[in-house]
Amino acid sequence: MAEIYDVAIIGGGPGGIGAAVENVALGITNVAVFEKSEQHSATIRQFYKDGKRVDKDYKGQIVDLKGSIPFVDGNKESTLELFDKLLENHKIHYKTDIESIQKVGDIFEIHSSGGQSFKAKFVVIAIGKMGQPNKPSYPIPPTIRKKVQFNANNIQSDEKVLVVGGGNSAVEYATLLCKDNDTTLNYRRTEFSRINEVNAKQLQDSIQSGKLKTRLGVDIQGLEDDEGKVKVNFTDNQSETFDRVVYAIGGAAPIDFLKKCQLALDENGTPISNEKLESSIENVFLAGDIALKSGGSIAAGLNHGYEIACEIKKRLG
Repeated sequence: MAEIYDVAIIGGGPGGIGAAVENVALGITNVAVFEKSEQHSATIRQFYKDGKRVDKDYKGQIVDLKGSIPFVDGNKESTLELFDKLLENHKIHYKTDIESIQKVGDIFEIHSSGGQSFKAKFVVIAIGKMGQPNKPSYPIPPTIRKKVQFNANNIQSDEKVLVVGGGNSAVEYATLLCKDNDTTLNYRRTEFSRINEVNAKQLQDSIQSGKLKTRLGVDIQGLEDDEGKVKVNFTDNQSETFDRVVYAIGGAAPIDFLKKCQLALDENGTPISNEKLESSIENVFLAGDIALKSGGSIAAGLNHGYEIACEIKKRLG
């Protein structure tokens, strides 16, 4: 954690790429991009068919590009080739899933799900709206899908709950729920190597007090409907029935991440920002789909990057 970046950019899509390129173009070179996938532009790679047409003016939204990026009409391949060239000399942390941001004085501490920590003076959140929580490989029977969820919302105090996962989110859900619920935490490994010190202490206290049960070192083989409840079949040939099962196995949805970062959201779960694209937290900016009500415009995301870079340049002096 010795190095302090001038700008940390979370997300390697158009908004993040725009912020990275335009900051460097303005002379701010101590910039890092954090992308949870193996490559930038994951949404384009995953959801665009090969050869798909890519228009600068998405769905007729005419955008006058303000920065230095020569983005024009093309296709999936030409767009990715352009972004490849733009990012050739940039510092990008791939396969790095950022879990939370915490402001400590004038500096932001940025924590990944893999236990890494970074520091930065400014943060640009450029994650897409298409992020989804990871789901188990085995099928969830349709009749109990409403009993299986991917966050700890709306659980009643009299419900018996199983939390599945070994990261900070799973531990936080379990230690919170066990205060009012019959709660079990399941993790396929016997030790929690990816959680922070605070969560490790809360986990230990909850287990030692007897409030939290655990099933460690065992995986789940599948789920069944048990008269409207969730029967969980474990790989050690044991089974147990729960009112609810909460999976926290990575890939948190954007709204969960934003709440964890303590950003103010409107009634639709969209982060609130001002005309400078600054969130409710000073020096945390929003770029790309996460800042757009309609979403989808690559050109608009690139412009966000330019506008944010100009504002950061002013503040750095």
